[in-house]
This record gives sequence, structure tokens and C-alpha cells, in this order.
Amino acid sequence: MTERPLVVHPDRLFPAEPSTRAVARELYQSVADLPIISPHSHVPPEWIAEDIPFTDPTALLLTPDHYLLRLLHASGHDLSVFGRGRGPLSEAESRAAFRVFCENYHVYRGTPMRYWFEAQLADIFGVDVRPSAATADAIYDRIQAWIDSPASRPRALMESFDISVLATTDAPLDDLRHHQALLDEGYARRVVPTFRPDRFLEPGLPEWNDLVDQLGELSGCDVDTYAGYTAAMENRRAYFKERGAVSTDHSHIDLGTIVLSPAEAEKLYADARDDKLSPEECAVLRRAMVTEQARMACDDGLTMTLHPAVFRNHHAQTHERFGADVGADIPISVEATRALQPMLSAYGTHPNFKVVLFTMDETTFSRELAPLAGFYPSVYLGVPWWFLDSPDAIRRFRKSTEAAGFTRSSGFIDDTRAFCSIPARHDMSRRLDAAHLAELVVEHRLEVDEAADTLHALVAENPRTVFNLT
Repeated sequence: MTERPLVVHPDRLFPAEPSTRAVARELYQSVADLPIISPHSHVPPEWIAEDIPFTDPTALLLTPDHYLLRLLHASGHDLSVFGRGRGPLSEAESRAAFRVFCENYHVYRGTPMRYWFEAQLADIFGVDVRPSAATADAIYDRIQAWIDSPASRPRALMESFDISVLATTDAPLDDLRHHQALLDEGYARRVVPTFRPDRFLEPGLPEWNDLVDQLGELSGCDVDTYAGYTAAMENRRAYFKERGAVSTDHSHIDLGTIVLSPAEAEKLYADARDDKLSPEECAVLRRAMVTEQARMACDDGLTMTLHPAVFRNHHAQTHERFGADVGADIPISVEATRALQPMLSAYGTHPNFKVVLFTMDETTFSRELAPLAGFYPSVYLGVPWWFLDSPDAIRRFRKSTEAAGFTRSSGFIDDTRAFCSIPARHDMSRRLDAAHLAELVVEHRLEVDEAADTLHALVAENPRTVFNLT
């Protein structure tokens, strides 16, 4: 089989029309080398705190990347081949898994996953041939040699990727010892935890009561009452903030919110602790608990991020065998305007409240989310992510949210466990925003200096403002 060159064009993602492309190229160059701010990722903090070396190409690039795995699964390949649901792979197993990936590289044609992966191959590993059955072993050996270099350990990559801020995702019971170790050390790069209380806000889950008991024990609060549960949540939020947290993260089946009286909340909570709630009542209590997190955000200043409407673990057998986060989560539709009105009516104009609204239902961008962000000073548009962090979806996002302007968006979110994909994803966003702004310039809707200022703000200023990264 003929080896074909890997072509990563310097003008990729820019408009095809020559004069617009020239403007986009100039704008992009003005931000190409700015530091990366990653306010939402899933990189394990111990990788940075302990500078844990990577082991092999499959563990580095395939095992943690559910974007890549889901298409391999759709093509008939068992996820265990790639290290899911089992311990570390042997060298032979890792090489075989990487070979399967390269043999099936054609399934990624036209996908954002191919874009990110090829940027990594070229820019990080120096690979110059396209993945295929014929090139798999050579590419594997090239990446393995890179992994074996001391310059490829996580801390060195934080420097070479120029990641100035990296937010991890952490459960309320986490001790955050790795974040504390980095703080005690005075580590120059900022690695911050994110408070993710989803399961503690879902009284319908079988494990909810046990989680609440653990929350009470850890916080020292009496969680037999709703007031005590709320105090326990405030205690853990404070613990996170003391260790650098700037935001909280929430993902539920919908965006529903509700404000209950203290008596109503106590009654529902007591029944939940006694396992007496119906599914409908569980939803009411969950919506009240989410709204209470917004009230807490007004007090402690942690930015609230909401990313609803995912049918998680859609395939039961895959979940039972491999657990969560293997690519089996599927988006569903969501309503925002009515759902968020109780919370925003109560807290939407509070000077200390910030909420970032993400979605995988892009029909809501122009109809609901942009108008909400265009009125409420607390509301920001979360840029496309997960199933929408692709070139065409990002283009549609910019065009469909023009009513809110550029100041009301969050800055790019990479939302990844695949560490080496972070610079590729952020670079993609910078190129696409440069392309969009270039179109506005050639259409005489913006002057070029305004476009340059806006692009700089999207990369360097908006995420710091939205996530209080002073």
C-alpha cells in the first residue's frame, strides 16, 4: 500500500475566497501564539501534580478520547481493544490497537476528530505520513520515541503548549490533594478544580442518600434537614474555592429551575431521605437544588456552568461493561427560556452571579440562548462543545448568535481528557473565529482593527472575565 503524505495546510479552515482568506490569515496570526486558557477540561490533576509520564501511543491518544472511540465502536470494534474496561495494555496489545485505529482511519474523513488528530500528528509528533495499515507501526514508533523523551512529560507540555490555566473536573467529596500540592509548591501554571455536584442534586438516583451521608460526614454538617444539606454544600464549595476553584459545573436532563419556600423544600427533602418521592417530585427537588446552587453562586462568586440535555449511557450493555464516558452519550432537545425563568428572575441581575449556558441542541442558540445572554448581565453563551465543537457547528454558532454580540460568549472550551488535543482544539477555534471576523471585515460590517480587538478578546479576555480568572 502506498504511503501518502500527511498535509496540514497553514491556511486550513480559512475562507476559500482569496481576499477574505488574506484577512483571516492576518487576524489569526495576531492570536496564534497567545497562551491557552482552558476553563473546562477533564485532565486528571495528578498528571500535573506528580508529572506522571505517558506510557504508549494508545494510552495517550486513543484510550482517553471518547470522540475517537465512538466511531471505532460504530465500525464494529470492541472498546476493550483500546484499553477501556481493563488494566494497562501490553506493548503488543497497544501496538495492535493503534494498528486497528490506523486501518480504520477512513471513518474519520470530514470529522473534527480527524482535524484534531492530524494537527497533533504534525505539530506535536512530527509525523508526515497519513495513518493507514501501511504506516501504523512507523507512526506508533515515532510517537513512542516522543513519549520516551523527558520533554514530553505533562509539566513540560504545559510549558510547550503554553497552557496558562487548566481547570479540572472534580466531585464534591474529592480531597483536592493534587491541587493543594500544586498550590503549596507555587507551581507557575494555574491548575484549578471545578465543583461538579450533579449526583448530589439528583434525589432519584439509587446512591443519592449514601452520597448525602458522605457529604454530611465530610463537611461536619447535619444533613438530616434541607438547611443542613445546603450548609454542607456551601462548606464544600468554600473548600474548593480555597484551593483555586473559579466555577461549578452542572449537567442534568433539562434546564429546569424552581424557587421553593423553605417549608416546601424541607418537606420534599425529608421525603427524599425516606425514599418516598415520586419521579416527578424528584425532578422538582432537583430543580430547586440547582436553583439553590445559583443562590450560592451569588454569595461565593463561583461561575455556574450548565450543560443539559444528554441521554447518558444510551446503550445499557456498554455502560455495564465499560462504565461512563466511552462515547455512548447522545444529545436530546432542550428548552431554556421557560426552564430558566425562575432562576434568572431571582438571581439574573445579581451583580455577583455569572452563568454560562452550553447546549448540544443548536436550535436553541438563536431562538433562546442568544436572547437570554443579550438581556441578562449574568448570562453568557457557552461556545459549541462536545458534539458541536466542530468547524461547521462553530461557524453556525457565530452566525446564529449575532444578536448577543461577541462580549457575551465564554471563550473556547476544550472539554477533553485527551491532553495532547488541547492545543489543536484551541487553534481550531482561533482559526474559525478569525475566518468569521474576516468575513465581517470584507462585508464592511467591521473595521479590521475592531476585528483584531474582538479576536484577542475572544481568546484572552472573555474567558478571564467569565470565569473570574484575575
